[in-house]
Amino acid sequence: MTPADFLFTSESVSEGHPDKVCDRVSDEIVDLYFREALKAGYDTSRVRVACETAATTNQVALLGEMRGPDTITHEMIEDVVRNAIKDIGYQQSGFHWQYLKLHNWLHGQSEDIAAGVDEGTGTYTDEGAGDQGIMFGYASDETDELMPAPISFSHRILKRMAELRHSGERPEFEPDAKSQVTMAYSDGKPIGVDAVVVSTQHRDGLSAGDVRELVRPIIKEVLPDGWLPKEEKLYVNPTGKFVIGGPDGDAGLTGRKIIVDTYGGSAPHGGGAFSGKDPTKVDRSAAYAARYLAKNVVAAGLAKRCTLQLSYAIGVSQPLSINVNLHDTANTDERALEKRLMEIMDLSPRGIRTTLGLNKPIYARTAAYGHFGRQPDNEGGFSWERTDLVDSLKDLVS
Repeated sequence: MTPADFLFTSESVSEGHPDKVCDRVSDEIVDLYFREALKAGYDTSRVRVACETAATTNQVALLGEMRGPDTITHEMIEDVVRNAIKDIGYQQSGFHWQYLKLHNWLHGQSEDIAAGVDEGTGTYTDEGAGDQGIMFGYASDETDELMPAPISFSHRILKRMAELRHSGERPEFEPDAKSQVTMAYSDGKPIGVDAVVVSTQHRDGLSAGDVRELVRPIIKEVLPDGWLPKEEKLYVNPTGKFVIGGPDGDAGLTGRKIIVDTYGGSAPHGGGAFSGKDPTKVDRSAAYAARYLAKNVVAAGLAKRCTLQLSYAIGVSQPLSINVNLHDTANTDERALEKRLMEIMDLSPRGIRTTLGLNKPIYARTAAYGHFGRQPDNEGGFSWERTDLVDSLKDLVS
């Protein structure tokens, strides 16, 4: 049981964090394969991407296996990588979108893996999951987007800083940044912010005090009125100077920020990263489905909090298990709810991709500021944030 009064902390990292640069590049490769498949008339359900990216000082390496239209060239891949890094804002001597060296070690998909996933092949002839594993979805009524408050505010601080940097209003900021918000809870509800940490890369020549004066009003703008912590609990660049950043300051890898990507530690994580994976990989698609179901449960008023777990075996189409935990906030029976959720959504990999429209170039936009708690867009992005199952669940309210 969680105590009624407590502090809880979550962190976020910006689009220019070394690991997030790699997530963005990997997801740009996923989008490229879907875009080119649509142009070439290639069956998008046959697209396979498992792209890992590594980055360090003026070096980027792509590793992984792919399947898609043969219209995709090394030059096209190089263009999307460089353009992504340019869009993030890296034009520094130690990491520059134009001058970095790109190593492309992508290759074709393993026939053994393909046999387990493609319909009509493998031990089980239905289209199976692209891997085994467990996935979690979570929702809470403590914010409008039904996300935990600490991770939500951590994302908002960095997103606002990035907006000001991109617009030119705050050219002093450089792309690499991290935030951390410690939330105070009373009776299980957020009541204020106890501490905030922001570390941001900045132009040379600024003092720590200069950076604090730039960052403090952004934190105040993002937090609700009266929630700005005491000055001694507001930590801005606590190590002092932060000029060398991004992959020049610390190597980056795809998939190292899985808690930033999800619920900030407020809910379990199955362990699998999202970025760089096409949606046959249930690490990604089933985590989206689990969030979709959990969010609709809370939006329907069946509980104030919902954690939902799914599990899969590689090559097997249907989930091995579903478990719903409503954390003693339920207005319904959890086992009856599990049964209903299985009835209203096909949780096979094909069913998830169809319901959520995942065979599209919608992934690069997920790479920073969280995969959850975002607004569904007109191109099909963040479809798992819809609450269109509410009417199918409301009759379960007891």
